[in-house]
Amino acid sequence: MTVDQTPTVEPHPTPTTAPPPSPSPSPSPTPANETLEDYTLRFAPRTYRRWTPTVVAASALGGIAYMADFSIGAGIGMTHGTGNALLSILVAAAIIFVSGIPLAYYAARYNLDLDLITRGSGFGYYGSVITSVIFASFTFIFFATEGAIMAQGLKYALGMPIWAGYALSTLIIIPLVIYGMKALTKLQSWTNPLWLVLIVAPLAYVVITEPSSFSRFLAYEGTGTGISTAAVMLGAGVCLSLMGQIGEQIDYLRFMPPKTEANRRSWWAATLLAGPGWVVFGALKQAIGVFLAVYIVDAVGVASAVEPIEQFTAAFKQLMPGWLVVPLALLLVVLSQVKINVTNSYSGSLAWTNSYARVAKHYPGRTVFVLVNLAISLTLMEANMFAFLNNVLSFYSNCAMAWVVTVATDIAVNKYVLKLSPKHPEYRRGMLYAVNPVGVVSFLASSLLSVAVYFGLFGDAIQPYSPIVAVGVAVVLTPLMAVATRGRYYLRRTSDGIDEPLLDADGNPSATTYTCGVCTQPFERPDVLASASGGIICSLCLTTDRTGTHVLPAS
Repeated sequence: MTVDQTPTVEPHPTPTTAPPPSPSPSPSPTPANETLEDYTLRFAPRTYRRWTPTVVAASALGGIAYMADFSIGAGIGMTHGTGNALLSILVAAAIIFVSGIPLAYYAARYNLDLDLITRGSGFGYYGSVITSVIFASFTFIFFATEGAIMAQGLKYALGMPIWAGYALSTLIIIPLVIYGMKALTKLQSWTNPLWLVLIVAPLAYVVITEPSSFSRFLAYEGTGTGISTAAVMLGAGVCLSLMGQIGEQIDYLRFMPPKTEANRRSWWAATLLAGPGWVVFGALKQAIGVFLAVYIVDAVGVASAVEPIEQFTAAFKQLMPGWLVVPLALLLVVLSQVKINVTNSYSGSLAWTNSYARVAKHYPGRTVFVLVNLAISLTLMEANMFAFLNNVLSFYSNCAMAWVVTVATDIAVNKYVLKLSPKHPEYRRGMLYAVNPVGVVSFLASSLLSVAVYFGLFGDAIQPYSPIVAVGVAVVLTPLMAVATRGRYYLRRTSDGIDEPLLDADGNPSATTYTCGVCTQPFERPDVLASASGGIICSLCLTTDRTGTHVLPAS
């Protein structure tokens, strides 16, 4: 039975199911088609997910080539000393890794982005709007950070005015990010080898030719007087601001192929490496940032040790002729900025689109929000956000931790231990309550309490421990709320009106195709449900149904 199209449902362009890049030439896709292929607000279908686990993982890891890690590590090391900095980095990395495992698994297994996972993991259909905005904030904060680093490099190497560098670092991203996942996969794969060489070669040369640099690095105490728990937690708070990076990793991981017996090992390896495993590489970069900062302050005598262009210029000078030093350092900074900021722009546009489409019941397309995210990022750069980077990150980390740990706890504890939360992540309108108090209350309590601690409202003695408050409250309160509500607010309905199961015999999302009665396009089983008006409707047409005509009643 076909559902007649009504004017109350916002039309959206036809999705495509073109395969991923292949050696054979093919016509260049339009930006509009590429935008649709990214399945902004929906499940990523099997017909599109043709990449191997290795290709997906390599693309995801290419997005962590940002330079902010070096600045973060350097800032912590200069303030608190090497010992405290390394412990801070390890503490933060452990928390990020553990919390990232359930999120990465759900994204790769069920092919959903973090917002769709959040909806069914304690927040509800509208409840996760606030976390989408938080994630969008993460993307433009880090875009601005990386753009500022690139502008510093352009000023150092070419004498370009800093404001012009900000503008250039923003504008060059637009043509790259418009084309979505296919373009991002190519960009990350092609540039990864060069980036690794530029990072590893100068560092290895310094350590080998100047062994004393390592001992000076270990002995550096900064402005502190030895190991301090408070210093470690203050540093960890800055590092934990990167917890939101798992959302960007998931924007790649959702394109993983189905897990089968044949690819089981490579599938798990890719999921863990490109999911929570990103933090291993991030922690190494932060430690390298501490090393380079100590090196250029002690051995070279450069006063500014937190800017990556200064750090790598000093390292390159030991390895190669003087005329080659600045160009290569600039190449590294620009390459890193482009690799991460295409991901920041891409992920931010998805987050904004998710929030706007649910609230306004209108789908303007992802490209609109690419420009919105870039405009906010440019404003932050022109406001010189880099000058107070660590303060911004320390504050933001409390909200990021509250969100990610709440969702991770819901998956790990409420779904698998208490069995109060449905194991399959539901995200479709009508299937979920508007707001689930389990996640929303836990998130708000965790973030507000940790922010209050961060600003010293409970005294100076516990101020450094706001990260522990954020993590601890989320871990404890999320299962308590599930028990208190007896899991009643997860599912508004237990059936979506279609008899066929969502998963196939192997536990993967079913690839059976249904035709949407509104837009008349084919969609795979997890992306459709019955319409209250009769027939089948896809998730995006249901999202944009302004009158609720197609929304199934509660049951």
